[in-house]
Amino acid sequence: MKDEELREAVREKYAKAALKAGTGCCGGETSCDDPVTANLYEASETRGLPQEAVEASLGCGNPTALAELRPGETVLDLGSGGGIDVLLSARRVGPTGRAYGLDMTDEMLALARANQAKSGLANVEFLKGTIEAIPLPDASVDVIISNCVINLSADKDKVMREAFRVLRPGGRFAVSDVIVRGPVPEEIRRSMELWIGCVAGALQESEYRAKLEAAGFENITIQATRTYDADHPAAKGKFASAFIRASKPAP
Repeated sequence: MKDEELREAVREKYAKAALKAGTGCCGGETSCDDPVTANLYEASETRGLPQEAVEASLGCGNPTALAELRPGETVLDLGSGGGIDVLLSARRVGPTGRAYGLDMTDEMLALARANQAKSGLANVEFLKGTIEAIPLPDASVDVIISNCVINLSADKDKVMREAFRVLRPGGRFAVSDVIVRGPVPEEIRRSMELWIGCVAGALQESEYRAKLEAAGFENITIQATRTYDADHPAAKGKFASAFIRASKPAP
């Protein structure tokens, strides 16, 4: 699949999910017991957020809970969807901080902005663009988060370079994403990725680390948070959600 075809496939999938938010318990094409998206957020976290933001969440983790956000920081969410992680981040950084959401899908941006208006949070801005070309200046954010989106990119090296560019020295990369742990037969990999929703293909754990290092990151850690079981023995324990941390070197 060519890059633009892949981008359109991702855009179409998430446009449909945005339009379905608010029509059922989980929205999109997921179900409430989906093994990838279920039970990612505590009730105390989502209390007071618009239901549409919760239902439009199609992530595989909860990066805001693990990113150690501090009051006054500027946060960028790559592939922000309906905005749940941006709104949670905005609460954590407080009125002296700022939370940006970046998404390429008009329907998701419209939903996210509506959710922001309902939330009453003023320290939030949603931007249109791709994660391979972030529309922010160099060294302008303290923390980058993302929730099961980088795996959808056809050019993950460019994503890592852009993330490094917009982070301030000492800034933190703290994302949830799907990884592959060890070799998997190609036909099994394709069927698993369809099930998990990773149209572009998840990276091997070692590949993820290598791409972050090549972009200039240091202090890289990859921690599996949820392993996805499969009927086929070749895929057992090989696909997982992970929390991936790294930092941009300080001066």
